[in-house]
Amino acid sequence: MLEESIVKDPALAPGGQRKIDWVAQHAPVLNAIFRERLSDGSLNGRRLAMTIHLEAKTAYLAILLSEAGADVTVSGSNPLSTQDDVCAALAEQGVRVFATHDPSEEDFEGYLLRTIETGPDLVIDDGAELVSRMILQRPDLLESVIGASEETTTGILKLKAMDAEKALSFPVLAANDARMKHLFDNRYGTGHSSIVSLLSNTNLFLSGKSVVVMGFGWVGRGLAKYAKGMGARVVVCEPEPVKLLEAYAEGYEAMNSLEAAEIGEVFFTGTGNLKVLRSEHFARMKDGVILANAGHYDHEFDLAALAEQAVAVREVRRNVTEYEMEDGRRFHVLARGRLVNIAAADGHPVEIMDLTFAVQALAAHHLANHTSEMAPGLHAIPDEIDEYVARTKLATLGVEPEELTEEQLTYLSSWR
Repeated sequence: MLEESIVKDPALAPGGQRKIDWVAQHAPVLNAIFRERLSDGSLNGRRLAMTIHLEAKTAYLAILLSEAGADVTVSGSNPLSTQDDVCAALAEQGVRVFATHDPSEEDFEGYLLRTIETGPDLVIDDGAELVSRMILQRPDLLESVIGASEETTTGILKLKAMDAEKALSFPVLAANDARMKHLFDNRYGTGHSSIVSLLSNTNLFLSGKSVVVMGFGWVGRGLAKYAKGMGARVVVCEPEPVKLLEAYAEGYEAMNSLEAAEIGEVFFTGTGNLKVLRSEHFARMKDGVILANAGHYDHEFDLAALAEQAVAVREVRRNVTEYEMEDGRRFHVLARGRLVNIAAADGHPVEIMDLTFAVQALAAHHLANHTSEMAPGLHAIPDEIDEYVARTKLATLGVEPEELTEEQLTYLSSWR
């Protein structure tokens, strides 16, 4: 018999339900996809395990998958992004939940293991947390899995390494790499929500400040775009020369990170790597700098080194930790170095996650119907899914894409 949910307090459910209801009003793409695709019976009886940021938008995805017939179990992919009222509401609606806000490391690990121990057929993963644990800790559970999809850049990097080692025994769809995911979620969603979180948690003015963006992938592009839009002077640091030149061509100042450390007032990391800001950067930073992370894990800046160098550490505002150096300089870390937009705020706008979760829902639907035709390993999201999500969104806006004429189609397909 499967375990019952583990949540902080079931009495919090009404507050969480109000949040979910708000999402339902502003997720027209998911609602349309539920009516047109998910409710066709493909997910009936499927055990579906999810780990993802557990807040209202994710909860609504889980509810729709459950209403489509799946037996859904969810756990949080980040200890600080889990919202206890949303978890309580999910459990009340019959979705199995193993998650609490800010658990101990032991409890957090236990929630993930309980999730995979439900023996899922399908997995919706974030950071490859579930897939990696199944392979490394519970290989006996792999046989039941028919497929998975992955939400993040960090997870895709892990899965590529697994695929290269032939460690994947089932197909995994790279949902993060879908155009309707990374072009909108990673760029606009992260840029918007990270700046909103920075401003709401610090109550400071961004215009005129020097904002250093570490990394110029899709996340970095969004951070730079929205910081510039708020009037900041934006500096980009990036090891890949073509991307750095692209940042320069976009009008940002391109600079080595050690140079940028001397002039930056706000530092955003969003690289998917570790220790991109470390002791040699801290040594050059000004008094009062703000460090905010928009990458998946809390190791994008070296918090251990920062704590070791500090003579005092204290919380000066909610979600703002101050590290005081021996020379009197003070560095301010937001959300303990975790994802600033979701650990210290509500994450991406509903309309952005409506697109992302439409991709994830259709990925689960595709795997339920086509996994027998797919080899084990990492796969691109089918173009049909991207186009379907885009057309559905455009339809909700009352916009119809241009149609090519037969003459134009012939011209494009001919070399003569």
